[in-house]
Amino acid sequence: MRKFRWQLLIIVLTGLAVGLLLIFQQGANSPMLQSTPSPVTGGIYTEALVGNFMRLNPILDRYNQADKDVDRLLFSGLVKFDSSGMPQPDLAETWSYSADGTRFTFSLRANAYWHDGHPVTAQDVVYTMGLLREENELIPDDLRAFWSEIEVNALSDSLVEFALPEAFSPLLDYLSVPLLPSHLLGNLSLAELVDHPFNTAPIGTGPYKFSRFLVKDGTVSGVDLLPNEDYYLGRPYIDEVVFQYYPSMSQAWSAFQGGEVDGLAGITNDILPEVLAEPGLNLFSTREPRLSMVFLNLDNSAKKFLQDPEFRQALMVSINRQAILDNVLFGQGILANGPILPGSWAYYPEQGSFSYDPDAAAQKLAALGITRGETGTLVTSEGVEVRLVLLTPDDELHTRTAEYIKQGWESVGVAVDVLALPYSDVVARLSAHDFDAALIEIDLSGTPDPDPYPFWAQSQAKDGQNYSQWNNRSASEYLEQARVSSDYSLRTKLYRNFQILFHEQLPSLPLYYPVYNYAVRNTILDVSIGQIYGPSDRLNNINTWFVLAGNIPEGE
Repeated sequence: MRKFRWQLLIIVLTGLAVGLLLIFQQGANSPMLQSTPSPVTGGIYTEALVGNFMRLNPILDRYNQADKDVDRLLFSGLVKFDSSGMPQPDLAETWSYSADGTRFTFSLRANAYWHDGHPVTAQDVVYTMGLLREENELIPDDLRAFWSEIEVNALSDSLVEFALPEAFSPLLDYLSVPLLPSHLLGNLSLAELVDHPFNTAPIGTGPYKFSRFLVKDGTVSGVDLLPNEDYYLGRPYIDEVVFQYYPSMSQAWSAFQGGEVDGLAGITNDILPEVLAEPGLNLFSTREPRLSMVFLNLDNSAKKFLQDPEFRQALMVSINRQAILDNVLFGQGILANGPILPGSWAYYPEQGSFSYDPDAAAQKLAALGITRGETGTLVTSEGVEVRLVLLTPDDELHTRTAEYIKQGWESVGVAVDVLALPYSDVVARLSAHDFDAALIEIDLSGTPDPDPYPFWAQSQAKDGQNYSQWNNRSASEYLEQARVSSDYSLRTKLYRNFQILFHEQLPSLPLYYPVYNYAVRNTILDVSIGQIYGPSDRLNNINTWFVLAGNIPEGE
């Protein structure tokens, strides 16, 4: 099952960003508010979404974040994940696995019901997972291949079993997919679901139920949700949640300033100073599950100097990463030390870090017998010029970042040519291993289980996503063992060993994690977000939020 891990490499073309768990609060400029000693029921929460409505169906919302945000409140899956990426019960109350790790059995909650009153059953699981096997452009090839090799069996109305061809501990990542009701849709294929009326009148199991669409000038302008009185984790406190659609972040921000909405997600850097100066709101920030990195092609026969860890470390410490955060990301980033997200249960904080030190870089290069030639650039002891082509997407964020990397490398004598290409061309060159160094961003959203196997295992070097072609047997053994063990204590140790080895060998250069900012009016209480694995995770605990008592209309 080595291709079972579904992870996508993306190059972010917009300013959406995320970082460490931080909370900024405009206390000095905020009016004094009297909070209640305990949550109260009532009130309305309205949030701005940048985008448009397409379909309220969790199997079909993969490429529309606005739909995914609404679906997070309408639907739920077998499991969910806490901020450290540990699986928690959701529709499944308990689960167990066989000694060989090839069979997982889940027991459904007895008090889990669809919004129309029908109980959730194992048949809902069988039907939903079956849809993911179908040939359809809305289902990624890797995900379809994954589910095509797994048997999903209803052992009873409340028990469902997953039979794998071999052990694969990150399976639980795939089981957070929200379920669809088989009693309403069970005779429909995925193609038939695409334009089905269900997508405009959804029935789910989440904390809120679909009420109605808000329409303006003949177009859907928002969605109105009401609390699920029978929600298995308890009725939410807030009586009504409204999502309003806006075509741009600037228009969403204007709506916030005008009092039309209470929440604004994915705040971009261009309006962040205004948001910070706005009284009466709380700003929450967290690490986004994306890693900016320079992949190095270690199997480039023309650039054998890349095969030396000391040379790679010299490249790393000659990059002023803090300057990139300050001047390109306007401070909205966290320096990265390795390939596993901080805050994850698998993250090893003692793995070590790299500080900007061009003098140390020069010393490392000199110790390798690399000297400056007549042109001022470096040459190896064999007379080979130390020159790199830095491949980057041609958007502003990455081209500006590439210039800082170029400056750092050239300051120690490495000759650098920046090659900015469209995203599709960058991906094609990565897959063909036709590059020296490539500035990219790895998207780790939707994968709370860390599993670095796809990007760093030996078996993935030829046809997989090990673009650096790192050929390290010890690292691969750690990763191979970790993805077949269900013992989290053992997996933690294996990933610790992997991170230490990654730091020593440095097959590629981790740069930073972006920061995600979320603003909520300070009349909405008990809001908190930890580490997230996708933007919709900000709403994970919305059932515990409540509106300040003085802001609930009289009579409610």
